[in-house]
Amino acid sequence: MLPELYRLDHHDAAAAALLLDELSDVYADAYGVGPGEKVDAFRGRAVRAMEASRFELVTARSDAGLIGFVFGYSLPVDSAWWGGIEPPRDEQFVAETGSRTAALSEIEVRRALQRQGIGRRLQEEFLSRRTEERATLATGVDMPSRFVYPRWGWSEVGVVPGAPGAYFSAYRRFTLPLPRPE
Repeated sequence: MLPELYRLDHHDAAAAALLLDELSDVYADAYGVGPGEKVDAFRGRAVRAMEASRFELVTARSDAGLIGFVFGYSLPVDSAWWGGIEPPRDEQFVAETGSRTAALSEIEVRRALQRQGIGRRLQEEFLSRRTEERATLATGVDMPSRFVYPRWGWSEVGVVPGAPGAYFSAYRRFTLPLPRPE
């Protein structure tokens, strides 16, 4: 059941680090898993993301506590994000400047509250303050979310192989143009 009221809050990396246990709890709930390898991998990704340029976390909180979150950062100049993309893209497409592309790294909502618009609202709030020219996100090639993102306006641009030790062997990459604030 959708909470009557929930608020969205923005957090920088330092504040996000203090919320890591709560974020991990929501992540575990979203996937229906307990403590273990999947949650540990999330924690590792979250800590690395918090070290990235222009990291930002947006949380959704009701009186019952944290119900969802999204976080991301700017892709660095030397990003491997587009490495091995199929179909191949030209140099202009894959070139990163450190301020060109916002990577939306995680969108998580507690399992009982999924499919009620909270994830999309979190995404919109995160993207509303970004100054990059585009955003990108990824999902495992067979994940159901691959059907959600196009409905939210994202365009699939290709598939990249997973890095050694990655959770998936391949990832679908999506992009979304962002308006530049004046």
